[in-house]
Amino acid sequence: ASKQRKERTMTANLLFRQSSSFLLKQSTTKTTTMKFTAAPLALLALATPITTSAWSTAAVRSVRAVPATILHGYSTATTGESATESFRLSFTEGDDTISPWHDIPLKGNADGTYNAVIEIPKMTKAKMEVATKEPNNPIAQDMKKGKLRDYHGPIFWNYGCLPQTWENPNEEHPELKCFGDDDPIDVVEIGSKAIAMGSVTEVKPLGVIAMIDDGELDWKVIAIATDDELAKEYNDIDDVPDAVKDGIREWFRWYKTPDDKPLNGFGFDEKWLDAKNANEVIEETHDAWKKLRSGEIEAGKLWTGKN
Repeated sequence: ASKQRKERTMTANLLFRQSSSFLLKQSTTKTTTMKFTAAPLALLALATPITTSAWSTAAVRSVRAVPATILHGYSTATTGESATESFRLSFTEGDDTISPWHDIPLKGNADGTYNAVIEIPKMTKAKMEVATKEPNNPIAQDMKKGKLRDYHGPIFWNYGCLPQTWENPNEEHPELKCFGDDDPIDVVEIGSKAIAMGSVTEVKPLGVIAMIDDGELDWKVIAIATDDELAKEYNDIDDVPDAVKDGIREWFRWYKTPDDKPLNGFGFDEKWLDAKNANEVIEETHDAWKKLRSGEIEAGKLWTGKN
């Protein structure tokens, strides 16, 4: 069994190395990753650990600069040292500390748009996330078995969550027969620029895919920032190039395998659902969040500001 695990890990790393050189070349020679024409397997979007540090200089500068959030009336501040367990990025509105999960509204300014809280800028590796169990839910680097979590290669899209949503772990999906992962719903923003950690970005959902991670339902919304140059062209899932959709799906299928974890699966025959379905999923998770926040559903260890 040990030999088989070692062989699987070596195979996964080999696939990552073979795909990463192509992806990194594309990311540095094109203004957008949405022009890929390679085969789906070449779009695993996982690079070798030596190519990008978990906390790149560009990423740390973005955190310190706190740019886009000010446009929404929010500002951010950091405490602790980057790339350590002590690092926190907190949110304020005026003089008040707020929760990016509970206090930032879900809906954007324009019809059909939502606010996305960016946790992980594209081309970085540190696994940052809204700390759902801490007071005021700052962004922190995820920990597992006492160690900071990093991806094994950079993520090639901006990654974050939609505020005021929650994937209910107590409710079984009627078709997929699995339960929510107890987190806000995830969003993959596919625009042409890196967005700083902590930014509150208005996005337009284009579709959604039902990832199943260790038996839990973990929806991934694909979206584009409304101020991106391609936002006028992308209005639904069929507008997104197949290479981008395949690349995102395969990245999330494979990204845990170097840690000797199994491949992630996907519901609905691994298909991306359209924008209409994405909006329905978002609204369902918003309704679940309302019940969590009101106390109708027991929060457990989650911090809701009400418990």
